[in-house]
Amino acid sequence: MKVVLPYAGIVLLVGPSNSGKSTLLKKLIDEEKIVPSEVVSSDQFRVLVSDIEFIDWRNHPKDEANSLSDEYGRISTEAFAMMDSMIESRCRLNKLTFVDATHLHSDDRKRYIDLARKNHVPIISIVLDIPQNILLERDEQRDNPRGKRRIKQQHQIFKREKRFLKKEGYTAVYFLDESKDIELIRRTNPIELEVQNGIDIIGDIHGCYEEMILLLEKLGYKKNQEELYVHPEGRKFISIGDVMSRGPESLKTMLFFLRHVNEGLAYMIDSNHGWKIARWLDGRKVTLNHGDEKVEQELQLFEEEQGAEQTEKTKEALKEFLKNAPSHYVFANNGIQTLVCAHAGIKDEFIGKQSRDISDFCRYGDTDGFDSKGKPIRKDWFIHHKTSPLIIWGHDPKPRPTMINRTMNIDQGVVFGGMLTAFRYPEAEIVSVKAKKDYSGASDNPLKEWEKNRLNPPNIGRFINGYSILTEEFGDVQVHQNNVKPAIDTISHVTVPIEQLIYIPPTMSPTPKPSSVDSYLEHPKEAVDYYRSNGVNTMIVEKKHMGSRGILFLFKDKEAAKKHVGTETLGVIYTRTGRRFFERDMEEKVVLKINKALSANGYFEKHDTEYVLLDAEIMPWNLKAKELISNQYAHVSENAILDRAILQKMLAAAAEGNPDLNEWLAEYEQKLTNANTFKEAFQKYCWDVEDVGQIQIAPFHVLAHSNQTFFDHSHTWHMEKNREFASYSNLFVETEYMAINDEASEAKAIKWWEEITSEGHEGIVIKPESFIARNKGKLLQPAIKVRGRKYLNIIYGMDYLLPANLERLKQRNTGKKQKLALKEFTLGLEGINRFVNGESIERVHECVLGTLAMESDPVDPRL
Repeated sequence: MKVVLPYAGIVLLVGPSNSGKSTLLKKLIDEEKIVPSEVVSSDQFRVLVSDIEFIDWRNHPKDEANSLSDEYGRISTEAFAMMDSMIESRCRLNKLTFVDATHLHSDDRKRYIDLARKNHVPIISIVLDIPQNILLERDEQRDNPRGKRRIKQQHQIFKREKRFLKKEGYTAVYFLDESKDIELIRRTNPIELEVQNGIDIIGDIHGCYEEMILLLEKLGYKKNQEELYVHPEGRKFISIGDVMSRGPESLKTMLFFLRHVNEGLAYMIDSNHGWKIARWLDGRKVTLNHGDEKVEQELQLFEEEQGAEQTEKTKEALKEFLKNAPSHYVFANNGIQTLVCAHAGIKDEFIGKQSRDISDFCRYGDTDGFDSKGKPIRKDWFIHHKTSPLIIWGHDPKPRPTMINRTMNIDQGVVFGGMLTAFRYPEAEIVSVKAKKDYSGASDNPLKEWEKNRLNPPNIGRFINGYSILTEEFGDVQVHQNNVKPAIDTISHVTVPIEQLIYIPPTMSPTPKPSSVDSYLEHPKEAVDYYRSNGVNTMIVEKKHMGSRGILFLFKDKEAAKKHVGTETLGVIYTRTGRRFFERDMEEKVVLKINKALSANGYFEKHDTEYVLLDAEIMPWNLKAKELISNQYAHVSENAILDRAILQKMLAAAAEGNPDLNEWLAEYEQKLTNANTFKEAFQKYCWDVEDVGQIQIAPFHVLAHSNQTFFDHSHTWHMEKNREFASYSNLFVETEYMAINDEASEAKAIKWWEEITSEGHEGIVIKPESFIARNKGKLLQPAIKVRGRKYLNIIYGMDYLLPANLERLKQRNTGKKQKLALKEFTLGLEGINRFVNGESIERVHECVLGTLAMESDPVDPRL
């Protein structure tokens, strides 16, 4: 007899004691058809909980027998509780489990049926139907016989119960007797597939057949003599569902997939529209609306052309095809699950399993009732995705592919005039084609609704009590309540409008360790050693301008700005805290001058972009640090020079008659030198600005255009762009830089640092060649600043190099600053990616707000 085992779930053995359940399982283990860990038995768990397999109370007086019976009952209760817990764990892990117990009572069996249903795994029953006389014979041969009375009772119960088994809800029931040999067939999981030569996952097609063919051709598929689309490298394509409805050629698209799936060239997943069409084809009472009625119209035309008989065959074939489409697919590389494809989403605990509930969730996603227009209110199921596999889904049209928490939406609304998108795996590349037009005729086009609502103000209630941000580079970043409130206050009152505040640059850490060189607090060697120890062999060294960090968000024209930020402007320039960098009239002059320069050089046309986002240093320093300089640095230096000069003169006069004062005199001569060095350090970077021409801007990162980000470009590329901008306008200045790739270039860079810092320049910034650098999966510091000895006078005080002071300062801890730099860096990248991908301001804003909140976390400001 053939017994087909599911790939996972519960195999419930049913039969009285001595019916051969344990013997059958041992035989299957010996034949290596199952493994011992797949078998659990009540006897086994009785021993585990009590050291006792069976208690025989038959030959004891009544009072003793009652006590022994009670004890056996307690042991059995504990044994079954532990056994059930193990079975459920195996169900959660999608494993197959054989349950060896009598299961004679319906309540016992129902417990496992409910357990299987709860964990979305199949359950089958193998029933051993053995005559009573054989059961009694076997009992006499046991080491611990159960007794004739008990065996007869069990057999009577079994005879009564076995007729109900087929109605209890098993996937299958197999009745075995002594005359039948078992042929065991083990199924593999049909929804688990190997990536093999690569797959191309296609978003919701909705009958846009022409766009689908264009996309397949763009992906490299070629039509063969049988008019099948085949990839020369053996890749396969997969639809995440909704190949039909709303669009112009649903029938043609469905038949295309039917044929390619049958030929083993493609896969297709179940979906909400697919399931509705399947039920309609099956004669169910279904209301065809939301574009499904177009499928009926196409089949009517098909019948007029091909006749009723061919139409019925086609309908039957499509019905079976759509009904049998799996809820999702799980793809593996080398047997390791790495990718999941589902139509509307999937919970982590559903992955690799199949049930009605899972199918419903994968078709419709997580919903919470209906809105006033009768549309389902969709909940964000993806925020609960905690496991590693990437989930590709569709169903909810978005203007661009949207990556959230290791899930990617690739429904770009082709039928609504958007794009048809494919995700290439394992390359992780996006390929799209533009829709020829809006085919839907829908008054509530979701892409237009999305665009209309994109700039809606964020819901502050989401953030006020703290929140977490799921980033691609750093994972989950926590933003704590105590830091959020001051950041919200800042954004509410003093920053540029949040629609234009799309990026806050990260803080920058100094060297992880203090300098090992005498009389130096910071030195390039420690930064180079940090990167080298983390596998970075090539570094870029940039001169650090002494100015103020500024973000330039510049538009091609006011129409472009209106499109992206909802305001007619040529651009905005703001600080690291989100405040406007210049007074409005000066900002307008600076932005206009830059816009004319970029336009004159054809920058926006050449790069096919509507804006450019730059991270830069803006000089002179006193543009933003005027109050700091006048109230602190200038005041301190003037008083220190005056006081120390007076004391020096007094000591010099006194020392003429008292040689013992010479040591004090030398000390104050040094302190006066320190005070003058302090004054020189900050004055070097200050000058009066009377017109726009006296401003200098040194962009060091081209962060984004309207069509892409540049985080995949090297820092050498970014510095070459700096030179390009400097050629456009005298507002932009070049930044000197060099590369470190061996000991000679390291020595050259250190010498350069020594020369420029001895002249009073601030120092250098050392970066890995890659914009985003990792070592063994760990994100590395994006940049490390190394400041010169003179400049550090204004940071740590004019006497910081005195031996006792320097020794104390070398104990500084940069750990918190480093962690902050990494978190802010990844939030910055995340926010820009979201903005360029056309996500809502609320989604961008949570990254910006998070960075500002972290800036309110107390860290030594001198670092």
